[in-house]
Amino acid sequence: MKKTLFLIGIFNLYFLFLVGCTSLKKEQKSNSSPPEGMVLIPSGTFTMGGRSTQAYADEFPNHEVSISSFYMDSHEVTNQEFKLFVNATGYKTIAERDIDWEEMKKTLAPGVTKPHDSLLKAGSLVFKQTEAPVNLEDYSQWWSWTTGANWQHPEGPESSIANRMNHPVVHIAWDDANAYAQWANKRLPTEAEWEWAAQGGNSEQIYPWGITNVEKAFDLANFWQGVFPYNNRLLDGHFGTAPVTSFPANGYGLYEMAGNVWEWCQDKYDYKAYNIQKRKGTVKNPKGPKQYNDPREPLSPKHVMRGGSFLCNDSYCSGYRVSRRMSSSRDSSFNHTGFRCVQDL
Repeated sequence: MKKTLFLIGIFNLYFLFLVGCTSLKKEQKSNSSPPEGMVLIPSGTFTMGGRSTQAYADEFPNHEVSISSFYMDSHEVTNQEFKLFVNATGYKTIAERDIDWEEMKKTLAPGVTKPHDSLLKAGSLVFKQTEAPVNLEDYSQWWSWTTGANWQHPEGPESSIANRMNHPVVHIAWDDANAYAQWANKRLPTEAEWEWAAQGGNSEQIYPWGITNVEKAFDLANFWQGVFPYNNRLLDGHFGTAPVTSFPANGYGLYEMAGNVWEWCQDKYDYKAYNIQKRKGTVKNPKGPKQYNDPREPLSPKHVMRGGSFLCNDSYCSGYRVSRRMSSSRDSSFNHTGFRCVQDL
C-alpha cells in the first residue's frame, strides 16, 4: 500500500512537472520577442476611414474593424534587404522586364495604338520637377517614362543605389512586393492592418505622428514642403527618399509610416469597399474586396497603397494621413513606391 501511494505521489509530481513545463512553454511563446526587424502590433477595434476635411470619397463611410495582433516590419524594406532576395532567387522586377504589349493592351481602352518598340523596353516612371505651376490633374507633367530605371537605378541607368543601401527600395510593383514577402515567409499587410498600425495606438490621430499640422511637421516625416511639383523648400532635408529610421517612430515603434515611399497593401482596390464593409457591421480582420473596381480605369487590376511619399503635399494628395487611400495597377512602378511586410503570430 505504501509503495502504491509512493508511486502515485511520484506520478502526480511528474504530472505537475509536465503541466508546469507546458504552461511555461505557452507563456514563453506568448511573450516571445518579435522576429528581427519587426514589432508587435497589438489587437484592437477601431473606426476605419476618413477623419478630417481632407478625406476623399473612397475613405467613407467610416466603419468598425477588429484586428488581431500581428508583427510588422519596423521600417520599409531597404535596398540592402531587397538585394539579399534578388541574390538568393535571381528575381527580376517588373521594371527590369520588357513590356509585353499583348498583356498590356488588355488593361487599356479598345483602339489604343501600340507604341513604338523603343517605348516597350524595360523601364519605370521617374519624377521630374517642373519649372512652374502645372495642372495637378495631368500627371504626365511630372512623371517621365524612363528606360533603364529600376530598383538598382532609381533615376535611370546612370544612377545608382551604391550609397543608398539603407534607403527604401523603390520602383517596386505589387507583384514584386508580393514575391519578396513570400520569400521572406511574410505577407503584405491588409489595408485595415496598415491603418490600425499607422495610428500607433491613438485612434484620434490624423497623421502617424499625431495631429501636428504638416506646416510644422517637417522634422517628423519626409514629404514635399512648398508648392508641388515645382517648389520644394527641402525643410526636411530630403528631395527624394530618406534613409529608413530618419524620422521618429510612432507609438508602436514603426518608422516612416508617413511619407518617404508609398507602401503596397494586400487588398485589391474597390472604390466602394467601405460601403460593403459598413453593411457587415464590425468586421474582424478584413482581407479587402474580392474584385477590382475603379471606374477611372475599369480594366486595370489595382491594389491599395498607403502612407504617402516624399512627393506628398497638402495641395496634391495629403497621402501622409493615416486614412488616405491610394491605388495603382499591380504591374506599375515608380521611384516613390516601396513596401513593408507583416507576419502572423
